[in-house]
Amino acid sequence: MSAPVLGKSYDRPASLDQPRTPRARSNSNFEKYAWVFMRLSGLLLIVLVFGHLTIMLMVDGGVKRINFGFVAGRWASPFWQIWDLAMLWLAQLHGGNGLRTVIADYSRKDSTRFWLNTLLAVSMVLIMVVGTYVIFTFDPNIS
Repeated sequence: MSAPVLGKSYDRPASLDQPRTPRARSNSNFEKYAWVFMRLSGLLLIVLVFGHLTIMLMVDGGVKRINFGFVAGRWASPFWQIWDLAMLWLAQLHGGNGLRTVIADYSRKDSTRFWLNTLLAVSMVLIMVVGTYVIFTFDPNIS
């Protein structure tokens, strides 16, 4: 038995606030697949982003050569279109999945969680649609 310190007894642990009650479990493996996606997309993003940074900042004169013509020449190649598209989509999905987890952890009301997730999904889709549109419809011949 421990001795009281400053009038407190440490025989039993201090009470902690109860965590948010988890929602009913489903038989879905969505969270497992989301966890696996975060790990795999993170690894692929490391390759894509460091490749992007190496090409943009270190090869053939680095930053000095980046201008409209450089982007036009780069996006004339389907390889670079797919590279940039993969980077855009993976970054959006990876970041959105992480933010979805943060929303689930910190929003107390179901209605707040619903609206934050709705706002997140709409913004992700909007950015992916606009980014994809720009990558594939970029016209280097500005009139």
